Amino acid sequence: MKKREFTEEEKIAAIRQMEAGRPAAEVGRELGVSKHAVYAWKAKYRGMDANEARRLRQLEEENRRLKALVANLSLDKEVLKAVIEKNVWSAACLQASAAMAGGLRKCIRPLVGRVARATMSIRACLSS
Repeated sequence: MKKREFTEEEKIAAIRQMEAGRPAAEVGRELGVSKHAVYAWKAKYRGMDANEARRLRQLEEENRRLKALVANLSLDKEVLKAVIEKNVWSAACLQASAAMAGGLRKCIRPLVGRVARATMSIRACLSS
């Protein structure tokens, strides 16, 4: 059997009934939930009206979305750092081999450009 979702208005109405003097068990039985669920609603929505509860739900949803966005950007940042470190190490290896071969400038210049572009893109991601 599917669990029923109650709107904020219904939850606040149940809390108002409790504040008017009805026992939590009676209010819960009428709604088909336990008295503990009614007490949990009271802990969350005490003192709110329906508009404030709606705004709370919107803020919680926005907070969840922003946390996911930050997690994705942090992951992207770590991947880009790893790529840059890899390119720097490969550039150092190429520098040593190119120095021995005498063609240092030809081998290093393209790598320096790639590292600089990756660094700029990371800074752009971090600043926005």
